[in-house]
Amino acid sequence: MDKQIRSRVSLLNPVHFLALGFGSGLAAKMPGTFGTLAALPLVVLLSHYASFSIYLGVTILVSVAGIWICGKAADDMKVHDDSSIVWDEVAGMLITMIAVPLSWQTLAIGFVLFRFFDILKPWPISYLDKHVHGGFGIMIDDVLAGVFALCVLHIGLAMI
Repeated sequence: MDKQIRSRVSLLNPVHFLALGFGSGLAAKMPGTFGTLAALPLVVLLSHYASFSIYLGVTILVSVAGIWICGKAADDMKVHDDSSIVWDEVAGMLITMIAVPLSWQTLAIGFVLFRFFDILKPWPISYLDKHVHGGFGIMIDDVLAGVFALCVLHIGLAMI
């Protein structure tokens, strides 16, 4: 993030704090990966201490609220989908781990699968990434990457 954009955001602003993945999006390199890593404690906490319906409810809330959070942060930055906005990665990782029995192995595989789909953006993710704008556009490609990773992870678990 360049200095001009950085001057338009503050971690003291709750919207910016969330959009920047609790500050993880400020990483100099690979902010999306750091944003995904920032989601892991939330995944573990919810997986261990919340029912399935609460996990699902929080995931939906994070995803839907993310449309506004990411859109507002992008407007404040005056840049569409700056790489420091990583709330979409938090949502995508939560989606990836829906109904997955949690272990360090499934968490690592889910992380790798989500990053794979988020970085490579196979169709239709790539189409949405290029053609849908605003907060919804920022969120939808990562939501879909999370759905792809979720499906592959569940298929893999079913085959074991």
